Amino acid sequence: MADEIRVLITDDSALMRNLIGRMVEATPGLVVADKAMNGRFALQKIPRVEPDVIVLDLEMPEMNGIEFLKERKKMKISVPVVILSSIAARGAEITMEALALGASDFIQKPSGSVSEDLHVVKDTLASMLVAYGSAYRRSQGKKVLSPGQYPKKLESAPSSIESILNLKPVSPAKAPVPLRKPGKTEIIAIGISTGGPDALRTVFSKLDADLMVPIVVVQHMPPGFTNEFAKSLDRICPLEVKEAEDGDLIKPGRVLIAQGNKHLEVEKKSLASIAHLSDAPPVSGHRPSADVLFESVAESYQNHALGVIMTGMGRDGAENLGKIYQEGGMTLGQDEHSAVVYGMPRVAYELGHVMEQVTLENMARRICDVAKAAR
Repeated sequence: MADEIRVLITDDSALMRNLIGRMVEATPGLVVADKAMNGRFALQKIPRVEPDVIVLDLEMPEMNGIEFLKERKKMKISVPVVILSSIAARGAEITMEALALGASDFIQKPSGSVSEDLHVVKDTLASMLVAYGSAYRRSQGKKVLSPGQYPKKLESAPSSIESILNLKPVSPAKAPVPLRKPGKTEIIAIGISTGGPDALRTVFSKLDADLMVPIVVVQHMPPGFTNEFAKSLDRICPLEVKEAEDGDLIKPGRVLIAQGNKHLEVEKKSLASIAHLSDAPPVSGHRPSADVLFESVAESYQNHALGVIMTGMGRDGAENLGKIYQEGGMTLGQDEHSAVVYGMPRVAYELGHVMEQVTLENMARRICDVAKAAR
């Protein structure tokens, strides 16, 4: 079908190319555009097959993934790239370099046989391909299939595909009644998932250097990657960005990124505010969880908090963003048009927990304006 999302699979392993190809063909809304055994062949095929999204291995002969991304940047190719590579498990720095060079997201292959690896991550990969492919097609003025239009395929296809492709407009529920009026912002809490690496780079690069309000972030990411991710953001952000450690001070001009597989909570004391990490069970299917962060922010800061929910699958953070709202804090949600996946912010909006929807391009400016407002 002409309106399906076209996937270019780039991997030096013929077995992996075939396994990924079968997964793509089994997923409603996706079709294999072509396959390439290294980055050089992929670059040659892009103009001919016109993919909407690219799956990219990092370790390949002749032209590896990093070299491909550098050439892609020189050639100003805007097709989104999802990294799927075993090197991600041991090379967080290389993976962050790939993101800095323009890759949209990455998936870490777990250890095990090749077929087992793909089985473990196939739903996540398929969902990412649909999300990034759909966003790219919309940006190019191309049609995106609705759930009623795409062909029925294997029953094992990820159930989340329907919700990703469902772009029907929504109306918010009745908003909570705030317990108090908004006060001066003393903390900014951000919850974000799929599409987050690119989105956070956009936002953090545009923050004001004189934004003297601490920021705490939950970005869904595997353990071992958040430290390098924080370092990569620190290089482009005028504020200090670091991976959160238990007992870290929450202070003006500092951004703390939740560790992978650790919940991040905040505690406001009379002399200082402290970050706490925990191994408590996942909440909303995640650890770290935006719901956990938002709840602790609401309890500690009440009407002196700004909660922000951005692109991501599922509903993590949507419920407890409402607690910030109810305590008298301010809440922002990324809008549908600019979100790679309008999942988390959509649910928050439907619940009536979003005071204002903001485009990605304007998010940094709006955060700074709200945080600096005297109340």
